Amino acid sequence: MQEPFNNPNPTPSFWSNLFNSATFRMFIVGFLVLILLIPLFFVQNLIREREGTKDKAVSEINKDWGEKIMLYGPILKVPYRVTVQSTETDVETGKSVTVSKNDTYFAYFFPENLTIDGILDAQPKKRGIYQTSVYQTQMKLEGNFKKPDFKKLEIDSDAVDWSKAQILFQTTNVKGISSQLELKLDDKNLSFSTLFDTENADEPVYVDSTTIQKYTIASDIFAFDSGKEKYNFSMDFKANGSESFQIIPIGKTTKMHLKSAWKDSNFFGEYLPQNSDKLTKNGFDAHWQVLEMNRPFSQQFKSIPNLEHYAFGVDLMIPVDNYQQNERSAKYGFLVIGLTFLLFFLFQTLSKINIHPFQYLLIGLALVIFYTLLLSISEHSNFSTAYIVSAFATIVLITLFSKSIMKTWKFPLFVLIALTALYAFIYVIIQLESYALLVGSIGLFAILAGVMYASRKIEWS
Repeated sequence: MQEPFNNPNPTPSFWSNLFNSATFRMFIVGFLVLILLIPLFFVQNLIREREGTKDKAVSEINKDWGEKIMLYGPILKVPYRVTVQSTETDVETGKSVTVSKNDTYFAYFFPENLTIDGILDAQPKKRGIYQTSVYQTQMKLEGNFKKPDFKKLEIDSDAVDWSKAQILFQTTNVKGISSQLELKLDDKNLSFSTLFDTENADEPVYVDSTTIQKYTIASDIFAFDSGKEKYNFSMDFKANGSESFQIIPIGKTTKMHLKSAWKDSNFFGEYLPQNSDKLTKNGFDAHWQVLEMNRPFSQQFKSIPNLEHYAFGVDLMIPVDNYQQNERSAKYGFLVIGLTFLLFFLFQTLSKINIHPFQYLLIGLALVIFYTLLLSISEHSNFSTAYIVSAFATIVLITLFSKSIMKTWKFPLFVLIALTALYAFIYVIIQLESYALLVGSIGLFAILAGVMYASRKIEWS
């Protein structure tokens, strides 16, 4: 009986061709990259959560020590009467009668000259692993008021009550004031007390994108001598503050001189210091001058205007914000995972070595854990050190794992070099600001060119 014919080279089935094709393997690798975006998303949430914890700790420090200081004053407040006539009906006679009533309003006048000379004695303050900048300030405020001109406000000078004048300040931080405020106005010594500003109680002040309540500090009531053309004033201001100090330039000529030994400073606001040598190796020594012509508001008002937009000052920065750099690094996670998988896919396809999807998954998880390592280490060290340690651990782990897959050192050494270059490239982009897009675009173009060159010999069928 004749034996059946056995084909030594059976035709591969459709499913066998599909599973062994480069296209199918590429689809699986792409699917794994998308899956790994889930833990990467959780890592980004973890970074934001830790940043929120830091912000809460900093807020508690500032609340205990003293908030950011914004100083708005001194402002001269003078009452005046307005006679209002109204028609009322007499209940008994039924006739209409004219009734006159005096209502009291207030006019507010800014100083002719305002000079502020101060020192910020700054230091870092920690709570746990988090820190912020706090300071003690010693300020000398000097200047003068000229005789108020009520004609510009269309107010009759006979209606002015000169006997009940006051000096006002508004500030974002009354808790930090460390000494009793007294203002010397010519021969008068005026004490201050904090008032609840019912007119502006619900109106916030925006300082560095943070909503802070403002408070009004009012002096004793005094009689303003309307016969004098000028009143000189001086006051010492001592307070505990945090992170920043700023003023509103309400003097017709406003000058401010601030100095501090804090080395990491940023000048912000509508006006910047005039002296070019403001930053020194020992801190900063800055001078500002703002003239009436430099700002779009006058010297007298019928209500205190909201002028916080025109504030200027100095921000005492903490040198490095690790969370911002961690978040920027995590945004490149998709790129790192995708390029690493592409590297393994190209080698697998060109060398005909089988790499299981589970092995891809382990490599991807190692790349994701890099960001948790980076976050945790950077909270106890600087970002650069944390990045080097985390990248070194991740690169060594993936290199040794690839050695167990490939059995030889040729490809693992190439992986070592490629990952080192990739992490170095990402680090450079994170550190750059103005040229980050340019450098990133050039780098990605070069990577794409390399991939196109390496893939030219792949048989996609």
